[in-house]
Amino acid sequence: MKSPYFIILILLTIIANKISAQQDAQYTQYMYNTISVNPAYAGSRDAISITGLYRNQWVGIGGAPVTQTLNIHSPIGASNKVGLGLSIVNDKIGPTQETYFDIDFSYTISTSDIGQLAFGAKAGGHLLDVNFQDLNQYTNTDILLDTNIDNKFSPNIGVGVYYHTEKIYLGISAPNLLETQHFNESGSGNRASSFLAEERINYYLITGYVFDLDENIKFKPSALLKGVAGAPLQLDVSVNFLLQDKLTLGLAYRWSAALSALVGFQISNNLMMGFAYDWETTALGNTEFNAGSYEFFLRYEIFKKREKVLYPRFF
Repeated sequence: MKSPYFIILILLTIIANKISAQQDAQYTQYMYNTISVNPAYAGSRDAISITGLYRNQWVGIGGAPVTQTLNIHSPIGASNKVGLGLSIVNDKIGPTQETYFDIDFSYTISTSDIGQLAFGAKAGGHLLDVNFQDLNQYTNTDILLDTNIDNKFSPNIGVGVYYHTEKIYLGISAPNLLETQHFNESGSGNRASSFLAEERINYYLITGYVFDLDENIKFKPSALLKGVAGAPLQLDVSVNFLLQDKLTLGLAYRWSAALSALVGFQISNNLMMGFAYDWETTALGNTEFNAGSYEFFLRYEIFKKREKVLYPRFF
């Protein structure tokens, strides 16, 4: 059953005169999904890495965001300097569904005996669907709501830079450089109207560090800063502990938005799974409709036969 509060939100944001800020999908477990926001991460794990992530936000609120991501990336060639990847993101909110598909490319240079600096680029496209019949319309005479939007294609390009050693990583990226105007309709006379959905460039800064507390406990604080014109900065801060190179436990805080708990388990050198749950700290979290948000991810990696994995990579 659709919540009337959320339908009002959808109407205000989608059928407004102009949507000036469009945020990309957000992730609590961003540290395991870096390639979705930074193409320079492609190939950095020295393996064929396949990751799927599912996010269900604001459970219990009709039309709330649901996101699925799938990515695969690997170094190619004997030198391991070139990385190649594929990213697919499907994001549904209310009557809208957006699907992103990108090819990611990276080139890595050694800056020291332990440091690697990668430059990345991505190219792909975006499909937009809007089903206006999913809305509880106040009137059925609005001509703007007569025709759905089906698979409207928009191109996309993005860039990123990613530096890492075994202990630290830092990435800066802009995965969507084209400020696409998805639709723009107008009439004349008494039916004159115009509405516009426009994407803005999202900028990301991601960083983290691994501290060896002892031989069985590693501590990694990390952060993700997102910025987009027309919207406040969004900061995610997390702290994770890796126990016995198997179990990861952590907490995260999204500034003025949510508090999260994270757990992950390294089933084998090849397979890892993780789960996160968010509690809203805004007024939305106090409603009877909102049961929080959750994420689940699964990562499988295929290593080169001549390489022996000594420990699971923490990022």
